[in-house]
Amino acid sequence: MDPRMRARPREAHASPSPAVAANAEGDAIEVLESTDVLPMAPEDQHWKTLFDQFDPENSGYISTERFRSLLNTHGSELDPHKLAVLLALADSNADGRICYQDFVNLMSNKRSNSFRRAILQGSRQRKSTALLEEPGLGVSQRLVRHVAFETLPREMDRKWYYDSYTGCPPPWFIIAVTIVEVAVFVYYGLLLDRWVLQVSHPLYLRNPLVYHPQLRAQAWRYLSYIFMHAGIEHLSLNVLLQLLVGVPLEMVHGALRIGFLYISGVLAGSLAVSVADMTAPVVGSSGGVYALVSAHLANIVMNWSGMKCHFKLLRMGAALLCMSAEFGRAVWLRFYPSVYPPCPNPSFVAHLGGVAVGVTLGVVVLRNYEQRLQEQSLWWIFIFVYIVFVLFAVFWNIFAYSLLELRLPPLP
Repeated sequence: MDPRMRARPREAHASPSPAVAANAEGDAIEVLESTDVLPMAPEDQHWKTLFDQFDPENSGYISTERFRSLLNTHGSELDPHKLAVLLALADSNADGRICYQDFVNLMSNKRSNSFRRAILQGSRQRKSTALLEEPGLGVSQRLVRHVAFETLPREMDRKWYYDSYTGCPPPWFIIAVTIVEVAVFVYYGLLLDRWVLQVSHPLYLRNPLVYHPQLRAQAWRYLSYIFMHAGIEHLSLNVLLQLLVGVPLEMVHGALRIGFLYISGVLAGSLAVSVADMTAPVVGSSGGVYALVSAHLANIVMNWSGMKCHFKLLRMGAALLCMSAEFGRAVWLRFYPSVYPPCPNPSFVAHLGGVAVGVTLGVVVLRNYEQRLQEQSLWWIFIFVYIVFVLFAVFWNIFAYSLLELRLPPLP
């Protein structure tokens, strides 16, 4: 074998040339290395066999011409979006060759720096035209791109999301929870014949969903309380925030992550009430809603320069205004004279529990949408803190009420 062929890979690994790519608007520069070495999965052997056929010299590289020929021959095996990205990489590769590890990472759909580089290099060819201004976009395409711009701070992630989003499965979790909440509210509205301040009805708390301190041993109430709302104004604000923020987040991050974040906020809300406001019941989905909204707002603030959503200040102001109005309503209701003393009105502390979850666990979940959570050390730190809080609240509920000799309000 020609010694020069042996030396080329060694020289390349000794001083890897970074790919410097501008984002679609050309206002940010990112330097990425292409030296990621990922473990070979069983399915990678197929791509290694193909690579070896195009690299008879065993140099560890193939030319971009051979790479394009391979894509044309085996393109039917690839997703069309990925094929377009790979062709863009072949067209924009500066050194005229593709190394084996880049090849395997790209073909295996792994989010290595080489794949990010391919996305950015492909975008660089179109940097004069913003994604949202491209002609010929359908309504669904424009919606997906708006969602990407509203929720993701990095151009490479926005491009990756748009190229890979299929809409299947749809954002079902938030929509399903919202439908159940509205259905339960309508049912009790008809049953109680009251749509505003339902909490003032004598039968309101006599249902199997509301969290009540006297019934704290019924564990499902720590979650089921989200389906009961104090009135139509309470439900409307929660549903509005839930749909406007939760659905786009679920489209990007998936039902598993957003569902986990939402339920964590709900559980933290009821447990926070059982610790800090021990005599009060809890209703409403504010714990989960505030976890989503606070995580989204914190993500925008932490990545302010990278977020390309329109009218960032106006949207943040509108979200904070809605949250403040709903929180103010909850505080007023908590100290409003109860219709059946000594049982107080529902607590507002669940809102604070949701915010705490959003700015801790939520920020980690939304920070890098495609990265595995188990690979992030900060994720494990917040999970540990959350578990400690849950265990503390459980033991508090078991022992503190009797140790403090607290007199709980009777059931209505």
